[in-house]
Amino acid sequence: TLMTAHLIVTDDDATRVITMRRPEKQNAITQDMYRAMSDAIDTAQNNPAIRCIVITGGSGVFTAGNDLDDFLKDGTSDGDKPRASNAAKFLYSLAHNTKPLVAAVDGIAIGIGTTMLFHSDQVLASTTATFSTPFIHLGLVPEGASSLLAPRTMGHQRAFAMLVMGRTLSADEARDAGFVNTVVAPGHAEAEARKVARDICALPAEAVAISRKLLKLPPEDLTRRIDQEGQLFGER
Repeated sequence: TLMTAHLIVTDDDATRVITMRRPEKQNAITQDMYRAMSDAIDTAQNNPAIRCIVITGGSGVFTAGNDLDDFLKDGTSDGDKPRASNAAKFLYSLAHNTKPLVAAVDGIAIGIGTTMLFHSDQVLASTTATFSTPFIHLGLVPEGASSLLAPRTMGHQRAFAMLVMGRTLSADEARDAGFVNTVVAPGHAEAEARKVARDICALPAEAVAISRKLLKLPPEDLTRRIDQEGQLFGER
C-alpha cells in the first residue's frame, strides 16, 4: 500500500485500487494527487501482476474536480511551467493506459471527475452520483479529450447538453447515456467495482488487452485532442 497525502494506492490481488481521500474538500484534486494517480497508472503498465485498475473516491463522493486554490498557487509559483502540467500528465496516463479501468462513483463527479470516466472501461455509480462538466460557466472549454470521447459515447446531442450547456446528469441519466454500466445503492459502488475488476482479472489477460485496444481510439488521437483542448483551455 502506498499512501501519499490524500491518495491511497493498494494492490488487492491483481487489482490496483486508487482511492482519492480528501473528504474535507470533496476529494478536490491537487497537483500532488494528479502526480500520484499518474504514477499509480504508469507503474501498472509493465507489471503483469496487475490485471485491472479501479479508481474510487470512497464513500459518498467521487471528486469535485480540480482544486482551484492549488491550481492558482501552482500557476503563480513558477512562470515557465504550464499550470495544468500534472493534470495533463494524468490525462496522458489515462490515454496511454492499457489496463482495464473501472471507476466507482458514489456522489459528485465534477469536471475531470466526469471526463476521466470516458477513459474508463466500466463505471459503477450509486443512486446519489451526479455528473457535471461546468466548464462553460467558467467561460472554459472541455478537457481530457472529452470533446472527442463524449459524443462517441453518448451521441452529439447528449454530449452537447453536458459539455456545451453544462447540464448535470443523474446516475440513471448517465446509464441511459451509456457511460455508466450499473447503478447501485449508496455506499456500494466501490464493492461492486472491485467485483467487476475481479471478473476482468479472471479473463485471459492478453486477449483482454488486445480486444480493449481494438475497442479504443489510438492513444495518439486522444493525446492530440488533449493538447488541442489544453491549448484552447489555456488561452481562455
